[in-house]
Amino acid sequence: MADDQAELLRGISDAHGAALFRYVLRLTADRDLAQDIVQEALLKAWKKPAILEQGGDSARAWLFTVARNLVIDDRRSARHVHEFATDTLPERGTADRTENILDKWLLSDALASLSYDHRSAIVGAYYLGQTVAEIARTEDVPEGTIKSRLHYALRALKLALQERGVTE
Repeated sequence: MADDQAELLRGISDAHGAALFRYVLRLTADRDLAQDIVQEALLKAWKKPAILEQGGDSARAWLFTVARNLVIDDRRSARHVHEFATDTLPERGTADRTENILDKWLLSDALASLSYDHRSAIVGAYYLGQTVAEIARTEDVPEGTIKSRLHYALRALKLALQERGVTE
């Protein structure tokens, strides 16, 4: 019985498969979807032995109707309504700079908690890239004083960052 059914399906597929594929391809304009729908229609025919036994134009009309209904079902589905193919993305992905911004904000806040002398020594040395001698000339103090300020400023900055939970 199963062999007879398979033979009938093979005969219907050979007789009407190419025309059915062209019909569905014209409806969908998508080769892969058209192949899937033709397969689904033939599967439905295989599950209904009465259709296979009709043969001829009745089976062809049934297959075309089933294929048309499958195309309509696909068009009404959420996949078709909400998805569409595109070659270009609507927007480019960008690196998340949130952590970088948060680090800058925390460091700025910690620097603001330092005394003016300590803050100006750190800004001069680490942000402006000045040497100890250049900072000493700008501040009109001895180089040793700037070295001392940098030492104590870094300790105070470390403590301020620890208070904010940034370092251990």
